Amino acid sequence: MQNSLVIFRKEMRAYFNSPIAYIFLAVFLVLSGWFFFSTFFVINQASLRGILELIPVFFIFFIPAVTMRLVAEEKHSGTMEVLLTFPIRNREVIFGKFLAALALVSIGVALTGTYILTAAMLGNLDAGVTLAAYLGMILMAATYMALGLYASTITSNQIVAFILGILFIFLFFYFDKMLVFLPNWLVGTFEYLSVDYHYRNFVRGVFDSRDLIYFGSVIFLGLAMATRKLAERRWS
Repeated sequence: MQNSLVIFRKEMRAYFNSPIAYIFLAVFLVLSGWFFFSTFFVINQASLRGILELIPVFFIFFIPAVTMRLVAEEKHSGTMEVLLTFPIRNREVIFGKFLAALALVSIGVALTGTYILTAAMLGNLDAGVTLAAYLGMILMAATYMALGLYASTITSNQIVAFILGILFIFLFFYFDKMLVFLPNWLVGTFEYLSVDYHYRNFVRGVFDSRDLIYFGSVIFLGLAMATRKLAERRWS
């Protein structure tokens, strides 16, 4: 864990010593704020529903932008080979980078707390449902993060990693959108595989152990595949 924290601090410095973190946070807050306040002024309703419904779509593009450089950049520059000569395990490298990316996105999510305060002051806000929705948002972000990080281990090209991240994440987002084209015996399986399906349970204020198991399983799978890919030491 100590080695993972070293990697975590290194990646956080890299984010905030470059424009990446500031651009991500600014764009994320501007877009989410636009949809919150446009709902407020158009229909005169202080509600978080608009943001909560659009966040999964935002994350499809934002999270691969955050994760694309994590491994691909170090492969391209040759620093990954140097890093792995130190007494540090592959899984510690992956976990440290995962924590840093998740921390950056969590900061963005936390900054939307101003919208919660606005909605609470101007409307009727259910604190329990809001807490559940934000927990679901973080779990969804972590799931996308694991998939995006795996995409970054596949290639040394950041643009390719970004595109692959979008494809992986979109696939998991879209599973429950294709149910009308599937036979009945496959509907339940594809619905369960969808990130959005489980996230919407949290948005409704539903705590279900099956949702927690799902998110935990996909996160573990993504990080395990990233660790395995990193262990191959073939930078393509």
